[in-house]
Amino acid sequence: MTTATATKIEAILYLKGKPLSLGEIAEYAACDRATVEEGIIELIDNYARRDSALEVVETPNGYSLQLRPDFHDLVQTLIPVELGLGALRTLAAIALNSPILQSELIELRGSGVYQHVPELVELGFVRKRRDNDSRSYSLQVTSKFHQYFQIEQLPQILSNNQKEEQLELDLTVKEESVAEGRSEEPEVRS
Repeated sequence: MTTATATKIEAILYLKGKPLSLGEIAEYAACDRATVEEGIIELIDNYARRDSALEVVETPNGYSLQLRPDFHDLVQTLIPVELGLGALRTLAAIALNSPILQSELIELRGSGVYQHVPELVELGFVRKRRDNDSRSYSLQVTSKFHQYFQIEQLPQILSNNQKEEQLELDLTVKEESVAEGRSEEPEVRS
């Protein structure tokens, strides 16, 4: 195994920006898995010896080149993202239900979604694609979302039945608000 192979693996991990399995790395590097394992070990050792701000770590989804935890506070300091509470909650709804149709998200979060989604797309946290089965857009979080918020995998908190029940509850609250003359926007819950 040569240092050139380890350097190539380092470049692959950097460019992909997400965890990769040994098989994926081997495919991109055009070498066998044993060579990739040796290269990963060499990279881990090199980063540890240099006391670098970066490290190669094994995650449940594969190997990743990432910032050491000691430097995570710099991300928020140097790359601040100003998201309002509404946009942040919309992003959370997209992340927890990803992929979700924009029409479903509007039912869940209200019409503010029309302002939040373009902002989230521009920041690179959300990908928006035309859905083939409907006239709506399909929304899902991007690898930048996972990197920025340091979240590898999100739990699917609600089952489909729970989502339907929550949607019905939100609609009931909205209808009651309209009937009582309050704002048409449902209350934002934490």
